[in-house]
Amino acid sequence: MLRTLFHTARPLALALLASLPLAHAADPAETAPFALPPLPYAEDALAPAIDADTMRLHHGRHHQGYVDKLNARIVDLPDLAGVELHTLLANVSKHDATIRNNAGGHYNHSLFWRNLAPAGEGGEPSAELQARIERDFGPHQAFVEAFDKAAGSVFGSGWAWLILQPDGTLAVTTTANQDNPLMDVAAQRGQPLLGLDVWEHAYYLQYQNRRPDYVGAWWEVVNWNEVNRRFDEARS
Repeated sequence: MLRTLFHTARPLALALLASLPLAHAADPAETAPFALPPLPYAEDALAPAIDADTMRLHHGRHHQGYVDKLNARIVDLPDLAGVELHTLLANVSKHDATIRNNAGGHYNHSLFWRNLAPAGEGGEPSAELQARIERDFGPHQAFVEAFDKAAGSVFGSGWAWLILQPDGTLAVTTTANQDNPLMDVAAQRGQPLLGLDVWEHAYYLQYQNRRPDYVGAWWEVVNWNEVNRRFDEARS
C-alpha cells in the first residue's frame, strides 16, 4: 500500500516515511524487554580511531545502563510490555523522562555500533547516496565540513546526524542528550542514516577534551556500507 501511495502521491508518501521505522528484521534488542546488541566487531577493531578501553566502557557499561534502566521502567508500565523501540520513539512525548532518555540511548547506540567498521572495511558512499550528498551539500568535503561543524556545535552532550527528511532531501542536524530525529519531540525529524555520539564518554578516555580530534578520527571508521543500506531502505 505504501509503495502505491508513494508513486501516486510522492509528497504524502515521503511525509509518511519520516514517521515510520526503517524496515528491519525482528531483533530482540528492539522489543521490550530490550537487550544489549553485541558489537559486530572486536572491542579493539576500531583502533587507533577508537580504542578498546573506550569501546568496552561505552558499550558494556553506558549502553548496557540505558537498556537496564529502560527495562526497569517498563516493568512498571504493563501497557508497554512487548512494545517496539521505534514505537516508543515515535510517541516519546507521551512518556516520562526515564523512557525518553533510555529509549533514545538504546536506539542511538544500537545505530552507532552499526555505523562503525574497522578502517578500510566500511566502503564508500554508494553512487546514489553520493549523488544526493552532492545535490544537497555540494562537494563531499562540504558535507564533511557541515557535519563536523554540527558535531562541534553541540553544547554538552548530544549527537550529530545525517538524516533523510520527509521531502527526500538530506540534512545534517543535532539533538541534545539521547534524543534523536525519530522522536516526535525533535525539532528536525527524519530517518537517521548516520549518527555520531559526542557525549564525553564516547571519547574522553582517549581524546580528553579534544572533541575535534575524535570527530576527525571517527571518519576513518564510518561504515558507509551500513549508511548506504539505510539510505536505500529509507527511500524505497
